[in-house]
Amino acid sequence: MAVSPATIAVALGVAAPESGSITEQQWDMWITDAENQIAWRMEDLGVAGPLDAAKLDYVVREAVKAHAKHPDDATQVAVAIDDGNVSRTYRSSAGLVEITDKWWKLLGLIPATGRAYEMDTMPNPTVLR
Repeated sequence: MAVSPATIAVALGVAAPESGSITEQQWDMWITDAENQIAWRMEDLGVAGPLDAAKLDYVVREAVKAHAKHPDDATQVAVAIDDGNVSRTYRSSAGLVEITDKWWKLLGLIPATGRAYEMDTMPNPTVLR
C-alpha cells in the first residue's frame, strides 16, 4: 500500500481532498518530498534494495501528517484575561516535511557513528626496539 492524499486524510481524520484541489496537490508534493528524503538517505548510506514496505509507508504517512498539522514554522498564541493580554510565539515545525531520528532508526537508515577517540593501553609487541 502506497501513501496517498486519501491515506493522509484518514490519518488526520478529515475528508479526503477533492481530486485536483490545491490540498491534494500539496499533500502529493509532501509525500514525494518524504519519499525523496528517504531515497537520498539510502543513497548517502549506500543502502541498496527495498525497505520494508509497511515501515516505509508508516514513516511517510506520519511525516506528512505531522507537516500537514503544522506546515509553518511558527505559531502565535494570544491570551486575554480582563484587561490584560499576553501573546507568545512558538516554533512548532521546521517548515518542511521532516523525518525524525526515531523514524530513520525504524527504517534502519541511521548513519554509522565513530567513536570520539580510541586509546590502546597495551604495548604493541611488533614494534622493534
